[in-house]
Amino acid sequence: MKKVAILQSNYIPWKGYFDLIAAVDEFILYDDMQYTRRDWRNRNQIKTPQGLKWLTVPVEVKGKYYQAIRETQIAGDKWAAEHIKAIALNYSKAPFFDEVMEWLNPLYSHNVPGDLSSLNRILITAVCKYLEIETKISCSSDYKLLDGKTERLVGLCAQAGASEYISGPSAKDYIEPVFFSDANVTLTWFDYSGYPEYPQLWGGFEHGVTILDLLMNCGRSANKSMRFVK
Repeated sequence: MKKVAILQSNYIPWKGYFDLIAAVDEFILYDDMQYTRRDWRNRNQIKTPQGLKWLTVPVEVKGKYYQAIRETQIAGDKWAAEHIKAIALNYSKAPFFDEVMEWLNPLYSHNVPGDLSSLNRILITAVCKYLEIETKISCSSDYKLLDGKTERLVGLCAQAGASEYISGPSAKDYIEPVFFSDANVTLTWFDYSGYPEYPQLWGGFEHGVTILDLLMNCGRSANKSMRFVK
């Protein structure tokens, strides 16, 4: 039995994203999908004394209405220093700030990639390493892509040797389950509800912020606030 999940890469995504990674044997970054503006692909939120703050990676989009995520280039390099400064400013009082910054800071300081997909993969892989998530991470470009929204997902599952596909609940709007049953692949919907709260800085609890918030506040004990991370 091999479980597979397929999602677009996000910028330092929230804890549920990594819980889904930990729940499967192979996680496929679906970066052949069209880049969507004002979405989670190139931005996420941190907590500050003034409320939630967006960290946004500037990307080149002018005239590029149909570019894929993997074709999306980062605009300039000043953003990296600004992001790491904002993270340091707002999490310096967190219990595990030094421990997390030891591996996070170099990712923003040395050889930052020029495309969004590579940047996201580097950060996602680094978080997985810290949480000791051993799931194989691959890209949709590693496989042959079929036409059709559901058909393409089924095709990726077949090539990856999946017997079960675990999907985020938002895909219920377009997935046609019959294609999975015809291919003898079990379709399962991932449940993001029921996460416990953990100690946070700065006001009321927020579930949807970047996972860096959880790591800064809980360190390697972050698994106690997740369901599939051991």
